Formats: sequence, C-alpha cells, structure tokens
Amino acid sequence: MKYLFILTAILSLLCSAGKAQNTLSLKEVTDGKTYRAERIYGVNPLNDGIHYTQISADKKRIVKYSFKDGSEVATIFDVTTARNHKLKQIDGYIMSPDESRMLIQTNTTPIYRRSFTAEYYIYTVKNNTLTPLSENGPQQVPLFSPDGNLIAFVRDNNLFLVKLLFENSESQVTTDGKFNEILNGIPDWVYEEEFAYNRAFDFSADSKMLAYTRFDESEVPMFSFPLYKGLSPEMNTHADYPGAYAYKYPVAGMKNSKVSVHTFDIKSRITRKMEVPLDEEGYIPRIKFTDNPDALAIMTLNRHQNRFDIYLANPRSTVCKQIIRDEAPQYIKEQAYSQIRFYPEHIALLSEKDGFNHLYWYTMGGNLIKQVTKGEFEVTNFIGWNEKSNTFYYESNEGSPLRRAIYKIDGKGKKTRLTPATGTSQAIFSKDMSYFMNTHSDLHTPITVTLHDRNGKELKTLLDNQPLKQKLEGLELGNKELFTFQTQEGVELNGWMIKPPHFDSNRKYPVIMYQYSGPGSQEVKESWQMGFHGDGAMFEHYLAQEGFIVVCVDGRGTGGRGAAFEKCTYLNLGIKEAKDQVETAIYLGTLPYVDKGNIGIWGWSYGGFCTLMAMSEGRSIFKAGVAVAAPTSWKYYDTVYTERFMRTPKENSDGYRNSSAMTHADKLHGNLLLIHGMADDNVHFRNAAEYSEALVQNDKQFDMQVYTNRNHSIFGGKTRLHLFTRLCNHFKEHLQN
Repeated sequence: MKYLFILTAILSLLCSAGKAQNTLSLKEVTDGKTYRAERIYGVNPLNDGIHYTQISADKKRIVKYSFKDGSEVATIFDVTTARNHKLKQIDGYIMSPDESRMLIQTNTTPIYRRSFTAEYYIYTVKNNTLTPLSENGPQQVPLFSPDGNLIAFVRDNNLFLVKLLFENSESQVTTDGKFNEILNGIPDWVYEEEFAYNRAFDFSADSKMLAYTRFDESEVPMFSFPLYKGLSPEMNTHADYPGAYAYKYPVAGMKNSKVSVHTFDIKSRITRKMEVPLDEEGYIPRIKFTDNPDALAIMTLNRHQNRFDIYLANPRSTVCKQIIRDEAPQYIKEQAYSQIRFYPEHIALLSEKDGFNHLYWYTMGGNLIKQVTKGEFEVTNFIGWNEKSNTFYYESNEGSPLRRAIYKIDGKGKKTRLTPATGTSQAIFSKDMSYFMNTHSDLHTPITVTLHDRNGKELKTLLDNQPLKQKLEGLELGNKELFTFQTQEGVELNGWMIKPPHFDSNRKYPVIMYQYSGPGSQEVKESWQMGFHGDGAMFEHYLAQEGFIVVCVDGRGTGGRGAAFEKCTYLNLGIKEAKDQVETAIYLGTLPYVDKGNIGIWGWSYGGFCTLMAMSEGRSIFKAGVAVAAPTSWKYYDTVYTERFMRTPKENSDGYRNSSAMTHADKLHGNLLLIHGMADDNVHFRNAAEYSEALVQNDKQFDMQVYTNRNHSIFGGKTRLHLFTRLCNHFKEHLQN
C-alpha cells in the first residue's frame, strides 16, 4: 500500500510537470525574451562589397564577416584591447566613409522614440586608439564628412564641428539653440515622431559645406503632464511634490515650428539661408546633399501633405530650383521622402501616381525616364541600383498583399524573383549588390537568415532559430490559419485565426479580436512577426490556450492593397474601420464553432481608438473590449499625423466630430476596460481623461486602469505583466461566464 501511494504520487508529479511544460504562462509570453526569435541586428555592409560588420552579442567587439559564407574574418574593435580608454561595452558605431575611423557609441540615454544622447569616441583602426569626440557633454546624431576629416554633431540644440586634422578641435556652428524654442540640425517632437528621422543636417560631397534645418518652435503651444516618484524607475526628485514634463506639442490645427534651411561654409564660416519657396505652413521632411556639391536637395510638403516637391538649392547662391513635383488627391505616403535615392545622374523615387506604390526613375534635372515597376502590387522597399548592370533591386508584395519577396529588374524590364520561398523576405545587400542577407519567415516558421549571391543562389544559413523551434515543439499550441471573407458591403477582407489546442468543431468558443487598423498598417501577413508582440503570436496562443479563438482582420484603410483601399478612410477616420470590425464579428458569428454572444475586441493606440469606435458603431455585437493608449478625439493628436488623414478641424469639422470616440460615447455597448499611461508623450492621458468623463456623463459604466509615469509603450518593472493580466482577466470575466 505504501509503495502504491509513492508510485501514485510520482505519476501525479510527472503529469503535473508534463502539463506545465506544455503550457504557456502569461509571464513568459509578455517578457519579450522566452519566445523571442533570434535575429541578426546592426549589419553594416563594407565598401569592398564582400564583407559586413556587426556588434558581437556581448557588445564588446565589432566583428568583420564574409558576405559569401558568413565566416568571421577579423575583429576590428575590441573594448578589452583598445588603447587610451577602457569602455565596458558599446551601444552602436558609425563608420567613416573610408572605414579608417569609427565613432563608438556608449552611455546612450533615450529622449523620444528615435532621439537620444550618447558619449562618442573616435576610434582609429590603424593604431587602435580611442579619443573622446567631445569632452563638453553628450552628443546627438554625429556624422562624418565625406572626406572623413570632419565630424558634425548636435548638443543642446546647437550644431558643432570637430576637425580631425587639427587635433580634434571643436567649434560651434550655431548659437541660438534653446530647449522648447530653437533646434538646429535635429527635428522637433512632431517631425521626429511623424516624419521618422532624428538628424536634420548633411555635408556637401566636397566636405566644404554643412547644411541644416532650423526649427523655430517658440510659437508652438506647450503641453505638460505630471510626473510622480513612482517605481521602476523611482524618481526621488518627486518624492515630496509631483513634478512635470513640458514640451512643444502641436495638436491638429495649431501652429507648427517655422522651418528653414541654412548652409554653413566651413572655411569662411559664413551662414546662408536657402530661398526655398515653402508654403507658410509647409513642411521640410528631409534635406540631402547630392553627389554634386553645388546641389542640396530640399524636400517639401504643403500642410495638407498632398503635394511633394523636390528642390535643388545652390548652397552658396541660395537659389532653389524645383525639379520634381508629386501630387495625390489625399496625401503623399512617407516612402516618397524616406526612401528617395540620389545617384550621380539619377533620382529613384517611390510614388502612388498610378494607384499602387511603384518605383520611378528620373534624371537629376527632374525629367522622368521611366516607371520601373508596374502592376497591381506595391513596392514595399526600394533597396538600390547597380550602375554597372543597370539593375534595380527592391522588395514587393507581387502575387499577394500578404507576402513579401525580393526582386531585381534590369534596364530592359526583365524581372527576376530572388527569394522564391513563400512568406515574408527582407534583404540587406552588399555595397556593390554582389551578395545579400535575407531574413525570411512565414506563418508557421520562425525567422531564418541566409546569405545569397546576386542571382538569389543560397550560399549559407546563418540563423535558423532551431532552439526556438524545439521549445515550441514541446508546447501544445493551437492552429494558425489565414482566411478571407466578404462583408455585407461587398468588401473582401483578409484575416488570421488561432484556434485553441485540441479544438473541437462541435463546441462553441468565445472570440477575442485583435486589430490595429491604422492607415497603411498591416497586421495580416504570412510572417512569423504577427500578433501584438510580433513573435509568432505567442500572446494570442496564450489566449487560445485559455479557451478563446483569436482573430485579426485588416479592414479598409490598411496597407498592402493599393491607394484606393488604403485611402478610402480619408477625412473620416474610424468609420469604415469600425464597420469592418463589426462585420468581422458578424461573419465569425455565422461559424458553427463560434459563440456569437461572447465576442470581444481590443487594440493599442490606433487599435484602441478603433476598439472604441467599433463598440460604439451602433450594432451591439461586442460583449467586451479593451482600449489601450487610445486617441479618443483627433483634436487632441498632433498636426502632422492627424492632418495627413483629416486636414484641420476648421476645414473638416464634420469629419472630426464623426471620427471622435467621444461623439459616440452614448452608443457604447459592452464591457469596456480603458487603459492609459499618465506620462504618454504621444497619445496624451488627456484622451482617456476626457473620454472617461464623456462616459460618466452618458451614464456608461466602465473599468479603467491608469499607469503612473508610463509612456505610450506602458512598460517598466512588472508593468507589462500587470497590464496583460488585467486584459486577460477582463475577457475571462465577461466572455467566459
């Protein structure tokens, strides 16, 4: 009897251990580590066309690798052996044009999404020495001149110049920089966030001139939010009294920074203002010197962002000549200026002028030579052009908006697909386009990184994520599948679905719908990077494990399907998107295994906004929802993003009213959990505060979770685990009881 008891106990323990091993925990799926697919980061192709560099995993070395076979060729920097200074680790590096020097980045401190300060050291490869770039404080966005003898950087909103041939002498280029007033060479908050860059200066090809954009934000309204002592991190400066952070944030319809472009003659130290014919309220999203030292490209947008102009400015005479104009009935997509390439005699430009995003080839004078790509698909990334073979390399979704592959097309129009595998591919090419590193995944396969020659022949597998695959094989996961359906309005939509493990088609399951739905976004792709955390939808698998079917559908306004589909929400954000999520829920309710009385929806940021709009659409389809960091009125959001899709409140008052979740607060149906971070510099806590008041005054009960000192990402310490525990419990309480 004694032995039988022991045997039973052992078997019970083994069964429990087996169950634990096969089961996901919420802590693991939200920690960003346990099920994260390995990637290869920071690849920097070298000038020779056959090698690249990368920071080692321990952040102590910069290693040189072969593009042909991925082998380690040499260590070109090591913190343990570099002379003059002993660093603990490196955060990043910048190569000089001739690769004889590097800037080593350390002690990085984030500012906003893309901006940061850091301490940089000049490393001379030949003699293995480190020298501080400056001893007068941390720097921002340093840049080598084309001849490698100068380095420009920004400190405290002013531009500085270091001359390496003159014992690293440091001089100040601008003197009027001031926090919340003047920025030289770096963008203000709204430019950084919505035009997606952090450096606004450049050297001329002959290294004699420095051009920069100046932002005068002195008339931009101030926004502030409170800061508390908090925990993780703890800010003891606010232990007795709360503090505050104040910065310039232009909400829709308000004043933006006044922008101007200036050049600085390094020898004569003369500063000039370029006479660019910018609209009074226009934008300058990029400046870039061409290979001609007398031609500075200045890119402008009108405030509506539906007219994009490229000017060539003479940096000394200040005269500007317009060479290209692209216009759209609604707005110009960001790729027009973020992916433009200037070659000695040509310009490569992406445009939607034929209804799909395609590559166009111009002379430097602005004459259109040809449309390089054509068809009902989108070029999702222009990679580059090989002059010798007159071949263009790009990434596109030809064949299906759910897939991405790498292509090349020669001067005669002959097209070759270089990555035949179905799914999503992204490539980094060597400088001369002889080799490329391809990152590939699909719905069921984690990231694989391989090396290829210019014709697509696979040479070596660098990474296959085998440890992750083995870990996943030990789990009981539900099935992931893609589907397509047609709404009652006749719109065909794409989606993915994850069913619970041991799915029983004779049962009826509650459903949780996740979506983002923002203009040009795309959540439904044949890629491992799916779901909220983007790593194989492990959070969604956890929800499936807990007994839910999880669904994601890209409604109208999302990307990958051409301008007509993407821009049909123009001037009325959230209306068609919400209808399509409601239509999705209605469609799901027709499936025999769906409990149509227990369907929930959630999303973050724009997805939170769409959650609120869908729960207030008028058809009472959602029993529960969670809106995280949601913009509830577009009058509260920034100028650049909001007006791109809505114009100004004065011009589109009906659109702003109809597109506000607060307008529809009286129609909210279902059990809502509203979540927001109090230190969100992007979608301000104001959105949640005002919307919650609208619900109160409309006699709508709801739950609310506020996070102290947290920004738009709402993380730090145990915050993420707490948030997702709250989210899961909300759906379990309202959809499973």
